[in-house]
Amino acid sequence: MAQQWLFNGLLGLGKFLLHPLFYYSFFLCLVMGYLRVKRERRDFHIRTYDGYQELRFLLPGGLFFGLVLSLLILGAGLVIPSAALLAAAAITFLLSLTLKVRLLSPAYIMGATFFLLTFLTGRDISIPFFQRALDELDQPIYPSVAILLGLLLIVEGLLISRNGYVRTSPALMRSKRGLTVGSHISRRLWLVPLFILVPGGNLPALAEWWPVFTFGEVHVTPLMVPFLIGFSQRVHGLLPRESIQLNGRRVLMLGVLITAIAIAGNWYPLAGIAAVSLALIGREGLHYYQKHSEERLPFYFSRRQHGVMVLGIIPKSPAFKMALQVGEIVTKVNGIYIRDEKEFYEALQKNAAHCKLEVLDTNGQIRFVQRALFEGEHHELGILFVQDPRRWDVEAG
Repeated sequence: MAQQWLFNGLLGLGKFLLHPLFYYSFFLCLVMGYLRVKRERRDFHIRTYDGYQELRFLLPGGLFFGLVLSLLILGAGLVIPSAALLAAAAITFLLSLTLKVRLLSPAYIMGATFFLLTFLTGRDISIPFFQRALDELDQPIYPSVAILLGLLLIVEGLLISRNGYVRTSPALMRSKRGLTVGSHISRRLWLVPLFILVPGGNLPALAEWWPVFTFGEVHVTPLMVPFLIGFSQRVHGLLPRESIQLNGRRVLMLGVLITAIAIAGNWYPLAGIAAVSLALIGREGLHYYQKHSEERLPFYFSRRQHGVMVLGIIPKSPAFKMALQVGEIVTKVNGIYIRDEKEFYEALQKNAAHCKLEVLDTNGQIRFVQRALFEGEHHELGILFVQDPRRWDVEAG
């Protein structure tokens, strides 16, 4: 039986590479990168990261959590109807067309999938390419889909906490008073490959108690399926790491709650409906709670009376090599006190071969950084400040 499971597992792995969502995720990342670079050039006349930056986040984090979650799913024998997998892929594609990647949260994708299956089960509705999978539906409610939603929501929370704050994109925005202030935008797309058990096939149960969470037939087929998880957040009241990790922990707690309720749905089907409904309401509620919480805070990245705040650092620039950090305030350049970016650049020209900065870090501690400057390096050290975009128009005129 072990050889039979191994052979079918390899077949399921091969089908992963044939899944259109796998290749579509790469295209979607390139579109996200293009739009980010376009916005950064509009704000700063330079990009921070290249257009392939989003691709670098697509697989690494998702692979690890996908492996852990796959082992959990296989161990528990969580069986998902094939119609749910087809519906989830179709809903993912449709939601991605809005380019609002936050809608690619498992709460929305799997939530819509759950209620779509509930609506279609037992109805005489013909849908091209889906009809065979719909004909196999034999239950009005599938708690296993709700459990998968909760587990993926936990993965989303972990990915946000561990990865969402890394290399966020600086941006300029207008305050309600019309002032130019800074913010940071995190847009992520993670590909999470999961081994999913679907009903049918020729693989028997591993033990008398297995599978635990299923309805219908005991015989199953393992398939590796790509799931896309999207995330988007704008931060302007706190440092990106602090704000995004806090949001990630909230999503994680929501996922744990949803999973617990969904597991009860295996014996009490109405609990599955309650879990999915709570996931949809809770995830949307967390989005607006975070958004309104940011709006109540004073702008973190704003002009200061003494010194200039670092809004962004261009990779491989002198500022990057001097280990300057987002949120730090440069108070002195080459021994000269500065108040704005104009005075910063003027003081920088006092010594074209060497630069010494006095910096107030995010903990309020003063530190000194210095470095020799070489020909061909970024003449402004590669620091992005909060500055009015109209400054470029004035200088160009």
